[in-house]
This record gives sequence, structure tokens and C-alpha cells, in this order.
Amino acid sequence: MAVSACLRAYGAEPVDEAYVRSLAAPGKTVLVMEYYDGQGTVSERKGFASASGFRAVSATDFRVDTNLTVHLCGIEPCEGDMVNRKEDFAGSCDEYARRGLETLLQSPKVIYCRAFVSEAGAKAQDATCYGYYNYPGSLDIIDMFEEQLVSVGSHRIAKRPDGTPARTDLEEAEAIGRKGYGMWADPRVSGQ
Repeated sequence: MAVSACLRAYGAEPVDEAYVRSLAAPGKTVLVMEYYDGQGTVSERKGFASASGFRAVSATDFRVDTNLTVHLCGIEPCEGDMVNRKEDFAGSCDEYARRGLETLLQSPKVIYCRAFVSEAGAKAQDATCYGYYNYPGSLDIIDMFEEQLVSVGSHRIAKRPDGTPARTDLEEAEAIGRKGYGMWADPRVSGQ
């Protein structure tokens, strides 16, 4: 049920990049949660700001404050342990995926998340999130967290109970990762 709520949340209108950029505040990382109803309309917004940013608490979750943790919907780490010699990593899939999420959380100016209205008020909320990264003169981009994590191979698309992908919108990103990036550099992971 949580996955279906997530599917509706990312099925909303494309991200308004000018709006996301307008949320940036000097010296702070801004996080905005938007909650969508069944018709794809924003029914509620909540905003947060942090001078120190937001921290990963697991491979797919990051803490906003003491009352809110965001769960990136439809992705997961591989199972067990993995080795990636190019990145000099040997350890658990969970730790590798958590490092990937921590990297994305290091420097966004804005984190913009979409969730279904049923998530509003929950301590842990399934959402799809985007990061706005701006380094004047070199980078000005808005990227979906889940797409980035799957394409670099730190995460993969989670499966529904019937074995189908939880996020078909991420299949192209996973195809990129499967070319040998991240977890996919370990042949044991391909067999999972």
C-alpha cells in the first residue's frame, strides 16, 4: 500500500524547476514536503530549514527533524555484502547504499519531496525527493534522488510482492547502473 501511495506521488506533474530554485535560502538547506491528493493536486506543504543539512539514518531514509523521517520510495540496497574494487569498498550493501544517500545529502541548496496526502503527519513518510545543487559557474541542476542513486549503483529498484519493479520510471537509470557501477561491479549482486 505504501508503494502505491508513492507511485501516485511521483506521478504528479513534472517538477517546476524555477519554483524549486526559488526556495533556496543563503546559508541553509531548505526542505519542502508537498502532499498530493488523488487528483495530483497539492493539498498541503511543509517547509524546513537547517544550517547543518539533513542526515541519512539508513540506506533509504533521512531525518528531517525529531518528528519526521523521509523514506525514499521504491528503491533498496542489495542484500548481504558486496565488493567494489574501483571505489575501494568491501562491506555491507546497506552501508554502501547509505554512503550513496549521504553523498546526495551533503550539498543541496533545496530538497524538494513529494508524498501522497495520506503520509502527512506520519513520523516516517514515503516520498520521492529532488535535490537542487548549485555551484556558481559550474553546476546548476535539479536531480531526483532515487534516479541518481539507482544510476550510480548504490541502490536498485525494489520489487513488489509479485516480483514486478516498484518504480518503472527508474528502469532506465537502473540499466545505467547495471553496466558495472556501484553494487553491480560485484558479480554476486547480479544474481540477486
